[in-house]
Amino acid sequence: MLQKVSLGIKDIDKYRLLLGGDLIDEIEAIAHDLKDIRICHINSTPFGGGVAELLFSYIPLVRSLGIHADWQVIRGDQRFFTITKSLHNALQGAEYHLLEQQTKNIYLGNNQKNAQELDNNYDVFIINDPQPAALRHFCQEGNAKWIWRCHIDSSDPDEETWQFLRPYIEEHDAAIFTMDKFVPPDLKCSRIAAIPPAIDALSTKNMHLPKAEVCRTMIDNYGLDRNRPLVIQVSRFDRWKDPFGVIEVYKLVREKVSGIQMALIGSLAGDDPEGWDLYAAIHEEADKYEDVHIFSNLQGVGNMEVNAFQRASDVVIQKSIREGFGLVVAEALWKETPVVAGNVGGIPMQMVGSLSNYLVDTIEECAEKVVYLLEHKEVAEELGKEGMAHIKNNFLTPRLIRDELSLIRELVGA
Repeated sequence: MLQKVSLGIKDIDKYRLLLGGDLIDEIEAIAHDLKDIRICHINSTPFGGGVAELLFSYIPLVRSLGIHADWQVIRGDQRFFTITKSLHNALQGAEYHLLEQQTKNIYLGNNQKNAQELDNNYDVFIINDPQPAALRHFCQEGNAKWIWRCHIDSSDPDEETWQFLRPYIEEHDAAIFTMDKFVPPDLKCSRIAAIPPAIDALSTKNMHLPKAEVCRTMIDNYGLDRNRPLVIQVSRFDRWKDPFGVIEVYKLVREKVSGIQMALIGSLAGDDPEGWDLYAAIHEEADKYEDVHIFSNLQGVGNMEVNAFQRASDVVIQKSIREGFGLVVAEALWKETPVVAGNVGGIPMQMVGSLSNYLVDTIEECAEKVVYLLEHKEVAEELGKEGMAHIKNNFLTPRLIRDELSLIRELVGA
């Protein structure tokens, strides 16, 4: 059998104090219609990256509604995950030549083997991203509904890769994308929905921490100076996040702001072989500068530490080149920390109004905006408040649960 991630139950009623009762009442009504339904999310890793981050909170909150919800993780060797990383990149527009039959056979063979090990005693399967996208093809028995959930900006995919994956995706009963513009125009699926991700405001990563006492003390413990400006980027070690561009931003900012410190904080996941090589390359570049620091889960930097870094920072950067959504943008704004981010993918959904003035396209523009916020603390503070309000109203987990359960209710005809 596939690995099931062991999770408990989190009380969604705690969100009533934060969001009021109307949304929670609506969710409970939908859940009542779905009583006794069995839902299973499937992805490729139990830690690292946005999907695992989402499911870690999503599943326990759905369970609190009386719905049986599980999370299974597929298996694969290094060859498989090297291929699926390339598929992931290709869906975001990177060129990838998939013509070799052996490559296709490895991908499909791993999906077939995982399908044979899948616990199929569910009414709804939600398949996350390209790694397990062919599972449905090898699970023809049963009456379950299948949903493919794409967390990637697939608006301009590599054509060869897309045409390989498309038939397997079209076997699903529905497909979910972060936004409408991510849907490839030739996708023929009976139901296509646009549902952006969300963050759990009550999780360890996003819960309130006293900034002065806890957060500053925690960053002191990592060798940073609480009395000097700090700019960070939190992301997977991935070229789409432009980590080397972030270091270039630091080099420009330090010419204008004395004592500036920068930290790149990330995690390494089991389904991302590229991440290890990139982690080493980023370290090599960062080591050239005394005030550029690299932190990861390898050094014990977990959710609580990320929370503290995001709260203690003066500015958070998310200089993505392509981005499905960018949960870390929502996390930073939720903590009232101003963000300067790449004007790509789902990030502009999160940065509206005055926040949109800090969407950037170049290294120089990013550095300019960072310097401005460091020199204008009152502007930074107002942006933080505006950002928190926008995230609260649009991108917290109960809204995501409502939207996905509504789609499931529609599919199963409850």
